[in-house]
Amino acid sequence: MRDYSDVWLVIPVFNEDQVIAQVVTDASLVFPNIVCVDDGSSDNSAREIFGTVAHLVKHPVNLGQGASLQTGMTYALAQPGARYFVTFDADGQHRVEDAQAMIERLRVGDVDVVLGSRFLESTTEIPKIKRIVLRTVAALSLTSRKLRLTDAHNGLRVFNREAAAQLRISMNGMAHASEIVGFLARSGLRITEMPVSVIYTEYSKAKGQSLINGVNILFDMSVRQRGK
Repeated sequence: MRDYSDVWLVIPVFNEDQVIAQVVTDASLVFPNIVCVDDGSSDNSAREIFGTVAHLVKHPVNLGQGASLQTGMTYALAQPGARYFVTFDADGQHRVEDAQAMIERLRVGDVDVVLGSRFLESTTEIPKIKRIVLRTVAALSLTSRKLRLTDAHNGLRVFNREAAAQLRISMNGMAHASEIVGFLARSGLRITEMPVSVIYTEYSKAKGQSLINGVNILFDMSVRQRGK
């Protein structure tokens, strides 16, 4: 079995006590190094994480997913032997086998970042409203078009050490995904997409991006682009 001791999974967590222990347990069967950033959860998420093999880092207050990713990435970069870094959702939507395939693609050495895409293959599993929002974000984002991305807001991403060390996330809310794409477009890093499947359960759909949040992200993107 492939040795993944040089890989760190970074999982931002906010009020996911129903599922986070199982997500970590399933991922740890392949990936021994996991850091969960509890972003000021008001439920028992921290307790559930503490009962797993994951490293637990806590924000005293809720700062948003962007801040959690940055905290987790900074923590993982400081660990001995860390070479590859995966951003992985806490709600059970991401598949471990997709993360494995993306890491193996990165190990080839001709790219620095691998982004997961729900649109390179069949999109029938994606809820209709979510599909519309995601397609609209990709179409209207100047940076997404520059990189020719099909899925700018997929949370499953893999970075090599060079790319992870350059990443600076300043937007604490869900708009951090657009900020990451903007960074990649300016960075000169080598980027590719790979097809992934997302597991849409009733729980994950309830936790996911709403149409209003999608509109807010588009507005935020337009403001930032006009200010450049």
